[in-house]
Amino acid sequence: MGLLLSRNIIASYIFSSPLFSQKNGGIPMQLENMVSLVSRTGRHLQRYDKGCRQVVGCIPYRYRQTEQESSSVEDIEVLVISSQKGQGILFPKGGWELDESIEEAACRETLEEAGVTGHLELPILGKWPYKSKSQGTFHEGYMFPLLVNKQLESWPEKTVRKREWMTIADAKEACQNWWMREALDEFVRRQTQTQEKEAQNVPVCT
Repeated sequence: MGLLLSRNIIASYIFSSPLFSQKNGGIPMQLENMVSLVSRTGRHLQRYDKGCRQVVGCIPYRYRQTEQESSSVEDIEVLVISSQKGQGILFPKGGWELDESIEEAACRETLEEAGVTGHLELPILGKWPYKSKSQGTFHEGYMFPLLVNKQLESWPEKTVRKREWMTIADAKEACQNWWMREALDEFVRRQTQTQEKEAQNVPVCT
């Protein structure tokens, strides 16, 4: 914030570079240090649809470390963050801007607010129209699942937000936004459905 270096140039390089690929484990150290300095501000590039501000975010998740590798829904933890005023818990999200795709916006907001990167899973969990309590304006919120593979020690909003890994049940109870709770329900439904399909494809020895 407040730097003259264009965050657009940095983000474009980071998200398009092969250094950012899952194969390389996310952002390398030299880029991690650069990312931690900048965060997009201002609303001159905000995207609107019929007067509704377009907002996009992620449910970052991981599987708890257990003695045996697991992909069970019961072993999932999700990453939540505090609001900037510290009065609530939510998932990372922010404005979708005109110079980026919806996927790029989701990754950027998650990096800026929660300091994590990973594999963005498609399709979106859904779209939710809601009214902002603080601004009194109408928004449309989109959410993606993001399987985390890198957690940064420094990130743009580290000084104004806290982050915490929670169980799905605890996150649903703590989350202040109804539409994010619904997105979490859809995430669980999708994960459960995927788990059931995988179980059906396991060969049975007789």
